[in-house]
Amino acid sequence: MMAPMDYIRDPKEIYRRSFEMVAVETDISGIPPEGVPLTHRIVHACGMPEIATELRMTNHAITAGRNALLEGAVILTDCNMLASGIIRERLPNDNDIICTLNDTRPEAGNTRSAAAVDAWKQHLENAVVAIGNAPTALFRLLEILQDGAPKPAVILGFPVGFVGAAESKKALTLSNLGINFITLLGRRGGSAIAAASVNALSSDKIT
Repeated sequence: MMAPMDYIRDPKEIYRRSFEMVAVETDISGIPPEGVPLTHRIVHACGMPEIATELRMTNHAITAGRNALLEGAVILTDCNMLASGIIRERLPNDNDIICTLNDTRPEAGNTRSAAAVDAWKQHLENAVVAIGNAPTALFRLLEILQDGAPKPAVILGFPVGFVGAAESKKALTLSNLGINFITLLGRRGGSAIAAASVNALSSDKIT
């Protein structure tokens, strides 16, 4: 019979120790002060303190996202996994979470994720956009914004993968659309990181 395992069982203590370790191990020297809590949540979500050096955010991204949520902005997500990771009871104004991935059929030569972004147009104005899966969703979002689609309050761009992820996020940083964004350069990203970003903006401890 296996001996009892020695591990921490108190969830509050696990949470406290986790964020204590995150704060010690994460280099926040390039992060604006208002972005530190969000950075810590992202690191906590993936267990990789080293990614903080690859985070990029505009000067007013935190404030813009927080204010939009307070005003009741919708949250647009590129996949259901991301939507499921958002803590609804933390949202400050009973904000709607919209994922259109299963509502559209792509044309030949296009992805479902990109086609789903076209269905966002009526919801985009002052929205919080969170992309945590598909690079093609971020590419398509930038395309429709360049064509004059309504501007969201902030883009949380965290697509993940080997094809297009790094390129789509670089395109976001170079887009010059006048839209606030938070992104993670390179291949890494994912729904957990994107959801953690939304949850951080929803927290009253963001500043």
